[in-house]
Formats: sequence, structure tokens, C-alpha cells
Amino acid sequence: MEVRGERECTACGTEWSYYETGSIACPACGSIRSVATEDERREQTDLAPTLELDEAVTAAGRDDYREAAKHAREATRRYTHARGFLRGGELLDLDDTVLAAWELRYVASAFARAFDHTEAERFYFVSLLRGAPDGERPAASDVPDSMRAARGNGSADAVADYRDDVRRFLDGGPDRESVEDLLESLDDHVRRVHALDGDVPPGEADTLVAAARAIGHYAREGDEADRAAARETLASLSA
Repeated sequence: MEVRGERECTACGTEWSYYETGSIACPACGSIRSVATEDERREQTDLAPTLELDEAVTAAGRDDYREAAKHAREATRRYTHARGFLRGGELLDLDDTVLAAWELRYVASAFARAFDHTEAERFYFVSLLRGAPDGERPAASDVPDSMRAARGNGSADAVADYRDDVRRFLDGGPDRESVEDLLESLDDHVRRVHALDGDVPPGEADTLVAAARAIGHYAREGDEADRAAARETLASLSA
């Protein structure tokens, strides 16, 4: 949505940026009454949420993985619903925290459904729980085969959200046409991963993310080197 995000609280006079907080409430007094201090409306899809996993980490520390999964699934659902990639009209990066949150959302769903897990699966789950808020994920080589669909589906969902915001960023602009062919190719690969229910090699999922990031850089900067990098990365997915 387009908003006038630079605000002044009518209750206490505090000035703040909705673009940074993602909240209509004054950060000083909590009032929701404010006035805009700028005339221009700018696109905002990111609500700047925080990924809160303390309850899930505590439950995992008790070896109660189903309880940990329940808390993690809810926390990542809230986070991914509130995340976007447009802030004050600027296109953000496809960052590691949102990637980790999407991946953890799928892992938590798998853990919530089952009772028995291997040591490798438990280690992978706990590593995500502890690292996701800081954007840390296990390397592709450390993803258990039984969990590779979580990496695939999580990456595809994050890339799909990012693709949508790249289109919003370029909507109506002169550069839309030059990026659209890249986005259409990206669409094809996202659909393929979803059709396979995420069951692709983790390295391939990471390459999909790399392609989306290169397209984002090109959309922002217009650098032909980024365009070439995006084409090359997309071509490697088709090989």
C-alpha cells in the first residue's frame, strides 16, 4: 500500500517513520493518532516484524520438539505474513532472516506432525531455531535428505514474495519491460519447485535465491552486470 510514512504524534509530538517501524502507534506513548509530515505517498509492504523464537528455543532445550515446533510454526507464520520488501518506496534485499523464517516454518510443520526424529534432523531444527532471527541457516550440505523439501519450499515461497514486490517496485516505470523477462523465467522455476513440493537439491534452492537477488539488484541499480548475473544463474537452473 502507499502511505505517507513520516509521522508526528498528535498526543506527545514525537516524530517517527512508519517506514521503519511498520506500526501506526507512536513509539513513545503508544497513541495511534498522528499526522503526516510529508506530502508524498510511498509504497510500503514491509511491516518490520521481529522473529521471536524464545519460547520455541526453550522448549527445544527441554527436548520437547513438538512443543518447540508449535511455537516456531506460529512465530514464523506471523513473521512471514508481516514481511515485505518495499519500505518507503525502496526495494529491499531478499535477506537471510526471511529465508530462514520460511524454511523454519516448513521444518516446524514437519516436526509438529511426527514423534520420532533422527539426531541429524533434531540438530538441523535447533540450528534453525537459534540462528533464524540473525539470518543464519545451515549450509546446503548440512540439510538432511528428509528435510530438503523444507529448504526447497521455503526458498520458493520467499522468492515468490520477493518477485511480487519487485514487480510493485517497477510498476508503471520505464524499466519494467527490461526486467519482466527475468521475472517470467524466475516464475517458471518457482512453479517447478512448488510442483515438486520442494523436493529439489538444497543447492538448487539456494541458486533460485541467488537468481532472485541478482534480479533485485538489477531492478534497483540498472547495472548490466547484475542483469547478466541473473541470466547466468537462471540458465544454470535450466541446465
